[in-house]
Amino acid sequence: MLNVMASEISSWLSSPASDSGDEYPGQRLGFPEEGPGSIARFGRRLGALLVDWLISYGLAALAMSFGLIPLSALSTAVLVVWLILGVVSVRLFGFTPGQLVLGLKVVSVDGRVGVGVGRALGRGVLVALVIPALFTDSDVRGLQDLATKTAVVRR
Repeated sequence: MLNVMASEISSWLSSPASDSGDEYPGQRLGFPEEGPGSIARFGRRLGALLVDWLISYGLAALAMSFGLIPLSALSTAVLVVWLILGVVSVRLFGFTPGQLVLGLKVVSVDGRVGVGVGRALGRGVLVALVIPALFTDSDVRGLQDLATKTAVVRR
């Protein structure tokens, strides 16, 4: 029963498979299979998120130590700092600090140069909701990337 449900969900989330069956993530989008420009795998993206979250936690704790935010609002402050850090850095540089450390970047898949504020904000809000980032398509792009027409690739 679970295998049937998993295959139905998988077929719903992924695109039709190629006839040869040797398609790799990002091939439909024109990305290479390996190396710079290839689609980033889930582990690296999760590691980058962890680094960004730790930086945000440190900045929020620093603000709390200066009395700018109360202790009761620390978790909300961490989320707000994380969102602002992500939106600003992706807009300006194409990657967050965590993505820089792990050699990743966010690119537009529809031919636009860079990722605008709206797309970066949309990605951030959807990642903050957690669930959209857990569902991926055959190109290993989360729902936040599908909605904003972006992809996370290796630098």
